[in-house]
Amino acid sequence: MTLGSSHDSETDHVQNPQSSVLSTPLSLKIMIVAGEASGDKHGATLARALQKLAPGFELEIFGSGGEKMRAAGVETLVDARDVAIIGILEIVGAFGKLYRAYRKLLDAARKRRPAVVVLIDWPDFNIRLARKLHREGFKIVYYISPQVWAWRGYRVRALRRYVDRMLVILPFEKEFYKNAGVEVEYVGHPLVETVRADASREAFASRNGLDATRPIIALLPGSRYKEVHYHLPAMIDAALRLRTFRLRIADCGLRIEESTRPKSGESQISQQESALRNPQSAIRNPQSKDPQSKGPQFVIPVATTIDREQVDAIVGRSDARDELDLAIVERDEYNALRHSEIAVVASGTATVEAAILGTPMVIVYRGSELNWRLIRPLIKLDTFGMVNLIAGRRIAPELMQQDVTGERIAREVGQILGDPSRLAQMKRDLAIVRERLESGNGPASERAATAVMKLIADA
Repeated sequence: MTLGSSHDSETDHVQNPQSSVLSTPLSLKIMIVAGEASGDKHGATLARALQKLAPGFELEIFGSGGEKMRAAGVETLVDARDVAIIGILEIVGAFGKLYRAYRKLLDAARKRRPAVVVLIDWPDFNIRLARKLHREGFKIVYYISPQVWAWRGYRVRALRRYVDRMLVILPFEKEFYKNAGVEVEYVGHPLVETVRADASREAFASRNGLDATRPIIALLPGSRYKEVHYHLPAMIDAALRLRTFRLRIADCGLRIEESTRPKSGESQISQQESALRNPQSAIRNPQSKDPQSKGPQFVIPVATTIDREQVDAIVGRSDARDELDLAIVERDEYNALRHSEIAVVASGTATVEAAILGTPMVIVYRGSELNWRLIRPLIKLDTFGMVNLIAGRRIAPELMQQDVTGERIAREVGQILGDPSRLAQMKRDLAIVRERLESGNGPASERAATAVMKLIADA
C-alpha cells in the first residue's frame, strides 16, 4: 500500500519509529472505527500511542468515535453517541442511521486511502465494514475482539477472511483465534493502564454533595440508551429498598476489615429478606442502632454516550429525589467506582473497570423480551459477566432478564454487604482478575500501536 510519495523511505521509518525525525515529515493516514463508549476509550488510548510511536509523521487519524477520541486528536466523521445501539429490533429500527454512517466511513476510506483501518469491537457494524474495505484492498486490524467465542461463533469465518491482524485483550482469546486460523496477537487489556481514581474519597464526596463518612453504592446502568432504559428503573427501585441499610463507619471506602465482621452474619441476612420484598420498607440489621454505623448514599455515573437528561428523566419518575441521597455524576466514573463499597453494573466493559478498581459488584443485563428470546439460544456460555469469564468462575453474582428487579438486586447487594467475609473474598478474586489482564510486556495500547505500525511496514 502506498504511503505518501516515497514508499521505501517511509516504510523504513515506520519499522523504526523512534529514529530521527525527517526534515520533511511524511504523511500517514489511519482510520479508527469505534461505535460505543468503551470503544471510544480504547480508540483514544490507541490514537495517543500511535502519535507517540510515529513522531516523524504528520499523522492523520479519522473515523468514528466519541469525545475521548476527539480529545486525543481523532477527527470523528461519525459520532458514537448517534450509533450506540443495542438489540436486534433496535438495530433494525436504526438501520437508516447506521447505513448512513457506513456510507460516510466507506466514502472517507476511499477518498483518503488510509494505510490501515483499525476496527474496535462493535461487531455488527465493523465486520460488515471489514468485508467491504478488505475486498477493496485496505489493510484491516481488529482491536478488541468480537465475543465470537461466546455466541454467533460462525462470525469467526468472516474474521479469518477479512481481518489481517486480530489484536486481543483477554488471555484466552489468543488460543481461540489461533485454533481458528486467524492471525492474532495478545496485547493485554488497555483498561489496566487507563482506569485510575485521581481523587481522594473526601474530594470526590465534596464535589458531588456526598458525605465521605457514609457508605456509597454505585449504579452503572450502561452506555447505550436502551441499557439505561431497561436497567436504571430497577436499580433505583433497589436503592429505595436499600436506603436504610447500615454499615459501620470503619467499613467505608473499600476498607472492610475482618475485625468488623459481625458474629451474627447469618441472622442479619435473614432479617433483611422480608424488608427487601417491600420498597416502602427498609433493610434493618443488627447495626442499625449502632452510633458508629450509617446508611448508604447512591451515585450514578453517566457514560459519555448518554445524555444526562435521560438519566434525570428516569430518576424524576421515581421517589429517588425525595427518598435517597443520590448524586448523578458525569466524566467521573472511575472515582465513583473506586470510592463505592459495591456497584450494580450493567454487563459489559464497566464490570472490568470495576474489577480493576477492586470494587465488588452485582452484574445485571436486561433487554427487550423479544431480543432476549432471539439472542439467548445463540449464547454458548452459562455465565455472562466479563469479569466472571476472565476469572473462569462466577465470582460476582449475575442477574439476567426477568431477574433484573429491584427486589433481586437489593437482595444480592444486601447479602454481600451483610457478609464481610464474602466481601473480602470478592476483593481478593478481583485482584486476581486484574493480574490476569496485565500482559507483562508494556501497556496494551502501545503494544497495539506497535502491531498496527508493523502491519503498515510489512505491507
